[in-house]
Amino acid sequence: MNKKDIEVVELFAGVGGFRLGLEKTSNSFKTIWANQWEPSTQAQHAADVYQEHWNDGTLVNEDISLVWENVPKHDLLVGGFPCQDYSVAQTKAKGIQGKKGVLWWEIYKIVKKNKPSMILLENVDRLLKSPVNQRGRDFAIMLSSLNELGYIVEWRTINAADYGFPQKRKRVFIFARKSNSKKTPTKKFIEKESIFRNEFPVETFYDSKQIDLNKYEDLIDITQKYKEGKFAESGVSIKGKVFHTKYKASLSKQTPFKDILDKNQKNYKFLTDKQREIAAYQKSSKRIERQSKETGFKYLYSEGKMSYPEVMELPGRTMLTSEGTINRSSHFIKSGKGIRFMTPIEAERMNGFDDNWTSSKHDRFRYFAMGNALVVGIISKIGKEIIKNVK
Repeated sequence: MNKKDIEVVELFAGVGGFRLGLEKTSNSFKTIWANQWEPSTQAQHAADVYQEHWNDGTLVNEDISLVWENVPKHDLLVGGFPCQDYSVAQTKAKGIQGKKGVLWWEIYKIVKKNKPSMILLENVDRLLKSPVNQRGRDFAIMLSSLNELGYIVEWRTINAADYGFPQKRKRVFIFARKSNSKKTPTKKFIEKESIFRNEFPVETFYDSKQIDLNKYEDLIDITQKYKEGKFAESGVSIKGKVFHTKYKASLSKQTPFKDILDKNQKNYKFLTDKQREIAAYQKSSKRIERQSKETGFKYLYSEGKMSYPEVMELPGRTMLTSEGTINRSSHFIKSGKGIRFMTPIEAERMNGFDDNWTSSKHDRFRYFAMGNALVVGIISKIGKEIIKNVK
């Protein structure tokens, strides 16, 4: 392998969004080990799709908790991990361990063992304010644990539509790099040194805050006592010192939904009259009286009106795993005299995958996979900056 290669390990790989995004950027990225495992099911559809595109022996289709020790040394660790409860507990041996079964701690063990120079992770933006009863605690645990392992950690919540992609998909991207720096994190760092500064320009930062996680004795203390609240959309953490801030994106020209339409009418599946009636109701505004099963308390549940059919001149709404079914979140497209479902190819295009990336599988999985996937182009943009930093 070329010494200039950036050796990559991909966790929670899905159908390969991270790998595809990096490889579209540069052939310097070489994935040497990957893991994809869907628990509680015999069918491993995502792993099948991954291996169809990269049948090179890199993918391990086993529970990461059983194989993490086999992860080889690498330069860059990537993954889109589930948002869970990251609380920690103390063992009888007075060591710190994560809550059993939580996948963040598998990442932590791999990082501690292999000490990659860079880490790139993706998650739902809810991570910054979880859990509900102790806002921000989970992310504080992540930041503190990575700082203790010698990493500067920065993050940015990015709405893909703000930067020219055809979907309003908001996700938090976390980038960590090995560093002995003891700088105090500031707005200037985010403006001048952040991995996100060039590819994701910002019009203005505002409502900035600072936190010192060193006030807590350890991760258990954070679990039990953290009270600084949720984290803003952008920030950096160095040696336990945290600066975070809200921001307004410097918007790119938007890509409208109509630009990704599948022109092959053989792929169209039209709604029946009954399905159209149900879809129209689900997309309408409504106030429904409901009653709590626990207390018997009655309350009004409200929903606002959603576009039906979709507005073609704007980027599409966030795609969910339930796409392709009759529900409030699905995309319905006016075509001729009818209204149809979004096709699997349109779902792939919405995330920036190549057409028919998942075509070996049935449609239900294809929609599910794209509802779980990230926007490939976001990874390509970050990959450009990683290449610059390495050089």
